[in-house]
Amino acid sequence: MTGMQGMAKPQKYRLGELLVQGGLITTAQLEEALAQQKQSGRKLGRVLIDSGIVTEERIAIAIANQIGVPFVDLRDKDIDPATAGVLPETMARRFRALVLEDMGNQYLLGMADPSDVFGYDEIARTLNKDIALAVLAESQLLARLDRFYRRTEEISGLAKELQKDLGSGYLDFTTSAVESTAEDAPVVKLLQSIFEDAYQIKASDIHIEPQEFKLQIRFRIDGEMHLQTEVDSRVGPALVLRLKLMSGLDISEKRLPQDGRFNVKVKQQSVDIRLSTMPTQYGESVVMRLLAQNSGLLELGKIGMPPEMLEGYRRVSGHAHGMILVTGPTGSGKTTTLYATLAHLNSPATKIITIEDPVEYRLPGISQVQVNSKIDLTFAKVLRSTLRHDPDVVLVGEMIDAETAQIGVRAAMTGHLLLSTLHTNDAASTPARLLDMGVPGYLLSTTLLCVIAQRLVRTICVSCKSPYQPETTELTWLKLMVGEGAASLQLQHGRGCSHCNNSGYAGRAPVYEMLEMSPPLAEALGRNHVGDFSRLARQQLQGKTMRAHALRRMIAGETTIGEAMRVSTQIDE
Repeated sequence: MTGMQGMAKPQKYRLGELLVQGGLITTAQLEEALAQQKQSGRKLGRVLIDSGIVTEERIAIAIANQIGVPFVDLRDKDIDPATAGVLPETMARRFRALVLEDMGNQYLLGMADPSDVFGYDEIARTLNKDIALAVLAESQLLARLDRFYRRTEEISGLAKELQKDLGSGYLDFTTSAVESTAEDAPVVKLLQSIFEDAYQIKASDIHIEPQEFKLQIRFRIDGEMHLQTEVDSRVGPALVLRLKLMSGLDISEKRLPQDGRFNVKVKQQSVDIRLSTMPTQYGESVVMRLLAQNSGLLELGKIGMPPEMLEGYRRVSGHAHGMILVTGPTGSGKTTTLYATLAHLNSPATKIITIEDPVEYRLPGISQVQVNSKIDLTFAKVLRSTLRHDPDVVLVGEMIDAETAQIGVRAAMTGHLLLSTLHTNDAASTPARLLDMGVPGYLLSTTLLCVIAQRLVRTICVSCKSPYQPETTELTWLKLMVGEGAASLQLQHGRGCSHCNNSGYAGRAPVYEMLEMSPPLAEALGRNHVGDFSRLARQQLQGKTMRAHALRRMIAGETTIGEAMRVSTQIDE
């Protein structure tokens, strides 16, 4: 693309006619889309894309061919952040544009709408250099804008501004923070910037951690911690106080952990924030989990279960009574699996009640209860009351103690389908954990339908995926797993690019195993014979374990050998 000469000017075109002439849509499809456009007010291109008639990339390529400029696929394009930064963020977002390349005498500018003459002229005046035009797919462009125009400098600047306000002493901040509700307060601006930055880069958690001489703010992205910024330690108490006020927590209590939640508006989206504070050596540490309320529930068929397992799970979850357990450590995707199951079971004919700590997502048509230990509203107490409300399906957030487990098992015996979670290592060891909690084996053998165990592996970034030659230790492990065929496997990894913040990974995918109860398993469990149960369970799971699923994802080029080894090590622990 560096060989382009001259300036490419935006041109007007009629999108519908262009797509019909290019054979991408039929005249009938165009007429139907135009009718929908008139009714909804959306752009024609968006109507066609949302209807699944044509993809965004095909439209962008057709436009590029029509006006005689290149189409640039941002998934394959490395862009220097400094080059992109020559165009102010407000202008980039307003005109859906991105500077792709500095070619010396001119810039290569990508636009989602190359017919926007006004936007082009505004950008040309701002850049004060000749422009060569290219066409971009809008969704790719917006995702890249979110990565380039991060708020790191803004956050550092606001933190310094807040530090000046605090002065040289450790200000209590209690009175002023309670009274101050002005939107321009530095602490409010700082928190808003932190939330927006975390949301833009799809962080799942925000960690605010006081150190001896600094305050560390880190994000968890795809399961890995990333440092966002470090600021003066005096900023910490002000941030924690404001967050406590937003969560309705006790601002005078700094010696005990507290949990709360609040809602923020980020980029016109409603985001629930789950907050937990903990006293540490140098002050209160805060961890916040971000839960986007408009992200929509995943369908059971789209959460990543292997097809053969999905078929069995759909059948098992259709039982009128019994118990289904989902197990794994914190952050392994158990909630996603359970909520997808509830969405699958939810219908006007089914009464569903959930007991959670806390309620993570609000589900239409379902009664959700949040436990509260402060008023002795425990899992066991709510579960007893729930059974008087005649539910068909009950979700218990966690089998947290012996009392909850025993009430849950008895509920599963008496005509209810019970869903819950446990923190165990794999599916085969889960029933033994319930036996340890005092649940009689004969009850468990007649109520337990299946156990699902799961982990999350990071997936390779599609923009920088490339062949990978395993190291000696990796190859040795691989030979143990798959035999002599290991050397012929074509493995992949991510080189690291601007699309994935140079991590080589983008997103996560689950790996599963499902242990469905069979007569031999039930008989061993009824005799309380853990050894026999474990041996039979591992025989039944042969080739269908989480490790096997991780290996399949690795062989398919979805994840790396490093991730497959990490999951394997976790299971062995």
